[in-house]
Amino acid sequence: MNREFLPQLFVLIFSVVVIGGCTANSPKPAETGVMKNPSATTDRQSAAQPPVKLNQGTAGSSLDALRSGKSPASGPLKEIHFEFDSYVLSAEARSILQVNAAWLKANSSTQVEIEGHCDERGTTEYNLALGAKRARGAMDYLVSLGISPSRIKTVSYGEELPLCKEKSENCYQENRQDRFVEARARPGA
Repeated sequence: MNREFLPQLFVLIFSVVVIGGCTANSPKPAETGVMKNPSATTDRQSAAQPPVKLNQGTAGSSLDALRSGKSPASGPLKEIHFEFDSYVLSAEARSILQVNAAWLKANSSTQVEIEGHCDERGTTEYNLALGAKRARGAMDYLVSLGISPSRIKTVSYGEELPLCKEKSENCYQENRQDRFVEARARPGA
């Protein structure tokens, strides 16, 4: 990566985390699951509900891992993967989300951030939009399984925080994922 673009990349990621990480409390209608329009949409958090202050649990965010120079840690919530250019939840992804929902029901004080990730193919804007749709799709499914939307927030990192940096299909598959970051609400938040 060209070093002269690092400040712009940092601003882009910061903007996505601050603006794109907020979600509305009502689920959106189901979508078809294949990206046709690369225009990004951003959900805003309801003004009636104050933001939840989070204290990171066992698995830190991908951005925290990047800042510390480490790989993201895994936690009790398992990631799901996607096909190329799609945000459709596969049968395997739905099964994993059912397990994640059961864990969240058993740990009712836990908040979760769903990170949408993509492989490097496509424009930055397209991948940010696709990552947002992937995270939102997982959130909507968790809500349909009985998890309160107030416990979930989403963020898209698009292609910006890859787990694997090789140019191979195996690596691309690894990067097309949603990560679930456990966080506990601080008392008085």
